[in-house]
Amino acid sequence: MATLILTTVGTIVGGPIGGAIGAMVGQAIDAEIFKPAGRQGPRIADLRVQTSSYGSQVPKIFGRMRVAGTVIWATDLIESSSTSGGGKGKPSVSTFNYSASFAVVLSSRRIGGIGRIWAEGNLLRGEAGDFKTGVGAFRAYDGAPDQPADPLIVAECGEAVTPACRDFAYAVFEGLQLADFGNRIPSLTFEIIADEEPVSLSQITSSLGDGLALAFAGTSPEPLVDGYAAAGESAGDALSPLLDGHALLLRGDSTGLCLTAGIASTDQLAQGEDLRSSNGRALAVREEERQPLDRVPRRLSVRYYDPERDYQTGIQSTERQGAGREEVLIDLPAVLGATAARQCAMQLLRRRFLGRRTVMMERGWRALAHLPGDVVSIEGQGGNWRIETLEWESAAVRLTLMAVPSGTHDSIVTADPGQNVRQHDRVVGPTHLVLIETPQLTDNLVETPQIFAAACGGSRAWRSTVLFLKDEADDSYEQIGAIRHAAILGVTASILPVGSAALIDTASSVDVVLHDSDAALSPVSDAALINGANACMVGEELLQFGGAEEIGPRTYRLNRLLRGRRGTERQIQAHLAGEPFILLQQEVLFPVSGSPMLVGRTLEMAAQGIGDTSLIGVQRTIAGRALTPPSPVHLRVEGSPVSGFNIGWIRRSRLGWAWSDGNDAPLAEEQESYVLEAVSDGNVLRSVTVSEPFWFYPPDAFADDQALAGSPTLGLQVRQRGTFGPGDPVIASLPL
Repeated sequence: MATLILTTVGTIVGGPIGGAIGAMVGQAIDAEIFKPAGRQGPRIADLRVQTSSYGSQVPKIFGRMRVAGTVIWATDLIESSSTSGGGKGKPSVSTFNYSASFAVVLSSRRIGGIGRIWAEGNLLRGEAGDFKTGVGAFRAYDGAPDQPADPLIVAECGEAVTPACRDFAYAVFEGLQLADFGNRIPSLTFEIIADEEPVSLSQITSSLGDGLALAFAGTSPEPLVDGYAAAGESAGDALSPLLDGHALLLRGDSTGLCLTAGIASTDQLAQGEDLRSSNGRALAVREEERQPLDRVPRRLSVRYYDPERDYQTGIQSTERQGAGREEVLIDLPAVLGATAARQCAMQLLRRRFLGRRTVMMERGWRALAHLPGDVVSIEGQGGNWRIETLEWESAAVRLTLMAVPSGTHDSIVTADPGQNVRQHDRVVGPTHLVLIETPQLTDNLVETPQIFAAACGGSRAWRSTVLFLKDEADDSYEQIGAIRHAAILGVTASILPVGSAALIDTASSVDVVLHDSDAALSPVSDAALINGANACMVGEELLQFGGAEEIGPRTYRLNRLLRGRRGTERQIQAHLAGEPFILLQQEVLFPVSGSPMLVGRTLEMAAQGIGDTSLIGVQRTIAGRALTPPSPVHLRVEGSPVSGFNIGWIRRSRLGWAWSDGNDAPLAEEQESYVLEAVSDGNVLRSVTVSEPFWFYPPDAFADDQALAGSPTLGLQVRQRGTFGPGDPVIASLPL
């Protein structure tokens, strides 16, 4: 930098001679002050790996980039627990969850904003600013010179020792849930928007030079970059990858400092104007040197950031013919398209190939009209030559020139960035929560109501929700766990007709609209249907469907139905449009612990996922249907009002759902007991308890009930008494 400044000042004050003197003084200063300190700035790989090392350099970000940053503050892991289960005879299950709060510094230059964020390579924050994993709060600081200290860090560390990190852009996560990341702080990468538009190289150079005004000099348009990460021990270190990649250099002239790709000159350095002596001292004749071909890399690769692959690193390579085995990889921490990176690699290799040729000559004072970077021709040498150095000594000017390409390469190349496995960036959206009570779903006898919560979102982006149970005593909510797998939920768009529970119902169908646009329902064979496939709750009826036809977006028509499963026959006749639908999959059902004491009480629950702005509440009154026996079947009434009626039936059991011909179902209750009731217009006229599946209705008792009936029919209902209460009845009508 001193060389450039003093060359310019010297030229202005003393003309060409003053410029030459200034250049020599500046070179001496630069050599002493700006000599390398033995530490490099971050390479491309460093920008992808998050660090927390003390003293790590924070790059200046230009344009749009993807960087990992440096963790500058973090809390210990915060543990929370929830307990579920614990019903009679079953152990409770405690689940522990962990979260953490931390801050990550991203750029030592002010940024325009933060876009997407990735955690362990998976999308954590989408384009719309929505998070895919739970986080209590997220705050971004753009690096303004007057930005305040973060309140969370102040609360944890104290105001006196908490820096505001002014002129540094950073992000603060408060309460990031860590279950998705193995209960540890994940490695994050951030899409930084430091500038809305592409940035010119002169703008970058000026910024790194602390506002030093620079112009671009050249016949071609000034290069622009979509993104660049500048880091290094000095401005030269930070700029060198970018300038080398575009074949640019800094130089000073009478107008000041400029950035140039080389100023073309019509001058030809005639061989007859070379100096042979100066002040009586013989000078060296023109020296020409050509390095061996094997000094040039056989293969040259450029590693860069590819916007078509979400700013992940890409590599483009080019090769030359001929001898040699050396391969060179150049890190260019800039955002480039694949084709631009391939062209950059070709230009770099071409420059190295031509740069094997150098010429050194001694010229007179007229040579001081040239400056480093000028492109000239040399008599006796083909092509273009760039002045690399210009030194003044003993009234002679020594020029060193290097062969450079003549304009752009004629061949047009394209490159493929490769396939990017990109996650769908879908907004999580609100949670759909249902609270269901099922009959006994397994062949194991249960002693608590079967209550389950299930949830889903509007798409596959939904991942989990936290569950809360309302305390009746003080109307507060207590966290009881989390649902981490989406269920297939929806509502009916038509009324499910009445059907038979004895056969496969091929006449009825129901249309279901699913909440999740990514969910699907599939048909199954009759054999799979008989073996329990596609079990679902439609309203309060448990049924199975063999057919599932997609008739519209998120809409399916279900048919070939097995109705009234597990003792839900009475619900066959109680359907409405808009009833909840849930496909019963054991792995997505969250069991809500309960006891028989819950029967008859109203249970209230709530959920809140990362897409919910408030609690999503549901409630239902617990019937305890899994605790009571199913209704008897095959009710037989034989006889007449004159002779009396012989009434018989076959019991069913909570343990006897399989079809076992010739065998009674196991009792499954503490004792066998049945209640028979004669009813008319909703009034119970007679109630009898028996201990076997038979009862004789005497003619005189029937006559008494007939006199009280007041309607042309007398109803008879039979229900089995279970350990926890009576089950549903089977009903028959008796002639009067």
